[in-house]
This record gives sequence, C-alpha cells and structure tokens, in this order.
Amino acid sequence: MASVLSYESLVHAVARARTRLQLQVGVVKVLLTTPLWVVNTRLKLQGAKFRNEDIVPTNYKGIIDAFHQIIRDEGISALWNDTVPSLLLVFNLAIQFMFYEGLKWQLLKEQMKLSSLDVFIIGAVAKATATRLTYPMHTVQSILRFGHHRLNPENRMLGNLWNILYLLHERVRRFGILGLYKGLEAKLLQTVLTAALMFLVYEKLTAATFTVVGLKRAHKH
Repeated sequence: MASVLSYESLVHAVARARTRLQLQVGVVKVLLTTPLWVVNTRLKLQGAKFRNEDIVPTNYKGIIDAFHQIIRDEGISALWNDTVPSLLLVFNLAIQFMFYEGLKWQLLKEQMKLSSLDVFIIGAVAKATATRLTYPMHTVQSILRFGHHRLNPENRMLGNLWNILYLLHERVRRFGILGLYKGLEAKLLQTVLTAALMFLVYEKLTAATFTVVGLKRAHKH
C-alpha cells in the first residue's frame, strides 16, 4: 500500500493526468481559435511583398471583411485550413513530457534528488527536442493559415488535409530539408526558456503540495 501511495507514484499520476488534460484542452482550443489565427495571419501579411509568384495578394479592409472574403471566395472550411497540423502540434506537449519524465527518472537512478538546475536543464532539453521534432508542422501551419497559395498551373487554391504532404514535399524540393526548419532558432528561444521555468515551478509546487498533505519521497537504500 505504501508503494501505491508513494511520492513517485503520485508524481507519475499527476503528470499523466496533466498531460491528458492539456491535450484535451489543446484540441478544443485549436478547433475554436483556428479561424481567428487564419484571419490574424492574413491581416499581418497583407501588403507584404513575396518573391514567390505562387502567392496571391489579398485586400482585406479589416477582420469582418477578411472573414467575409474568405468564406465567399474559398468556402467556410478555409477558416480551418491549418487544423490538422495544429492538432498534430498539440502532441508537442505529450512529447515534451515524455522526454522530461524519461530524463528525470534516468537522473534519479544516479542521485537521490534533483536540483533546481537539473530540473531547469532537463526541462529545456525536453522542450527543445519536442520543438525540433514537430517544427515542420509549424512551417506547414503557417502556409495553410496564409492560404493564398496556388497548388498547380491551373491555379487551384490551397485546400485542406491532403495538402500537408504536398507542402512538405514542395518545401524540401525548393529549399532542401533545412527549408522545413526555417525560423527554428527564434522558436526555440521563444519556447525553451518558458518550458524550463514551467517545469521548475511545476516540480516545486508538486513537492510543496505533497509535503503539505504529509507524503514524502521514498528514499533509496
């Protein structure tokens, strides 16, 4: 019974529950906010000059006009153009926690306790690994959000799900495999430090909570 109620068992349970909750919230968030991201991206890029002739310029007067034109010219489904890569990116959290827990328990085999620096470093490594693995989906997500990109000489506009593989292939064909990772450095700077601090706070709060309720880490002999 003591092993069931041990510190390690509860930490694993909390981590799994937290990951499941974040995945569920992430999926709902993607479905609800994708149209806003699509419009936001197009408004931000409006007026920009592109060297790629396949990209069609847009002329929106504001948020409402952008919604109106997208629905009128491309259909309402265009507002969810990047849904699939966005849903796949939700699993970034699962990958992040998987690597974090793996690195954490590997270190705990060699030492009794993790220092704040240990937690910070493995949190940063876990997030960097997850970001590197999923970054090509960020690239595809951005292209799909912009939307006004022609697929072929017949000038058919970019559509929905099946275009992900096409876009990945085209990106590699034009820019090489590194084309899938343009902007990765900025993304890592944006996310890695935040994730490392989050894991540090998470561990401190978890330890404090279990101390309050009278649970202590099982010591190895």
